[in-house]
Amino acid sequence: MSQDLDLPTYEDVEEAAGIIKGVANRTPMQTSRFLDSQLGVNVFVKCENFQRTGAFKFRGGYNSLSHLTPKERDQGVITCSSGNHAQGIALSSRLLGMKATIIMPQDAPELKVNATKGYGGNVIFYDRYTESRETIAEDIQAKTGAHFIPPYNDKYVIAGQGTVGKELIEDVIDGGHGPLDYLFVCVGGSGLISGCALAAEKLAPGCKVIGVEPEAGDDAKQSLEKGEIVRIETPQTIADGAQTQRIGDVTFEIMKKKVEKIITVTDEQLVDELRFFGERMKLFVEPTGCLGLAGLRKLVDSGEVPANSNCGVIVSGGNVDVRKYCELLG
Repeated sequence: MSQDLDLPTYEDVEEAAGIIKGVANRTPMQTSRFLDSQLGVNVFVKCENFQRTGAFKFRGGYNSLSHLTPKERDQGVITCSSGNHAQGIALSSRLLGMKATIIMPQDAPELKVNATKGYGGNVIFYDRYTESRETIAEDIQAKTGAHFIPPYNDKYVIAGQGTVGKELIEDVIDGGHGPLDYLFVCVGGSGLISGCALAAEKLAPGCKVIGVEPEAGDDAKQSLEKGEIVRIETPQTIADGAQTQRIGDVTFEIMKKKVEKIITVTDEQLVDELRFFGERMKLFVEPTGCLGLAGLRKLVDSGEVPANSNCGVIVSGGNVDVRKYCELLG
C-alpha cells in the first residue's frame, strides 16, 4: 500500500521551509520557569498562535498551492476545513492570485468563518453530523474543475506543517539546550504530527514523537493500535480542530513508522491548560492548541517522562472566539 502513496520526506520539509520563508512567520519558542519547576522537565513551546491566520495551517496551505501548475491555479482550489486550514488556504490563494472555495461546518467558530471570508474565501456550509464534506467537494470540483487541497492527507501540506517541528528543534539546539527528548503534538487529521515526525527523525533522532487527541475523538490512537485506519463518528469535544473522523492513508504510513504513541486527554484537561497558558504564559490559545501540553502533563504525572527531559510542545493555534474563551474559563 505504502509503495503506491506519494510520501513526503525530510527533503520535502526542507524545500517547504525555503518556499514559505519570508511569507510565513518563523514563530517564537517560549519557555516558562514556573512550568519547568512544576513538571520537573524542560519545556519548549512552539507558538503557532502567532502564525499568519493564527495557526500552523498557513504553512502547509501555502506550500501546497505553490506547487500547482499555472493551469491549476487558473482553475482555483477547493478544500474542506473547520476553520484553520480554511483560513490558510484562503489567504494563500489571495497571495498567489487564485480563487478559493471552502467547505465549512455550520457550527464552525464564527471567528474562523469571518476570517476565512475576510481573506477572500468563498464559504459553503454543511452539517458535519449528517453530510459528507468530501462528497460536497467532489460535486463542486466536477462542476468547476477546481483543484482539491486536502486539509492534511497531502504530500506538500504535510511537508509545510513539518517546518513547525523543524524550526522548534533548530531553536532548541541553537539555544544551547541540546536535542529534544520528546515532542508533543496535537492530532486531528494528523498532517502536523506527520510532518513534525519527519523533522524529528532527521534533526533529533532520539526524540520520541507523542500525539495527543481529545478523549472523545481517539481515531488516530485506535488506528495505530489496530494497524489499520479506524473511522469514528464526529467527536463531541471543545477541540474543534480535532473533530476529525479519520486520519489519512498518507499520514498513517508516516505515523506507523515515526510516531511513538498516541494518547488522549479530556476536555477538562484542555480547559486547565487554556487557563495555564493565559494566566502564566500570557498566551491566547485555542482548545486544540492545548492538547500538546495536556499530553505532556499527563505523561509526567504518570512517570513516563523522566525528570529533566527536554520536551517540545506544539501550540497549533489561537483562533478561538473571545466569548467562547471566557465561557470555558468562567
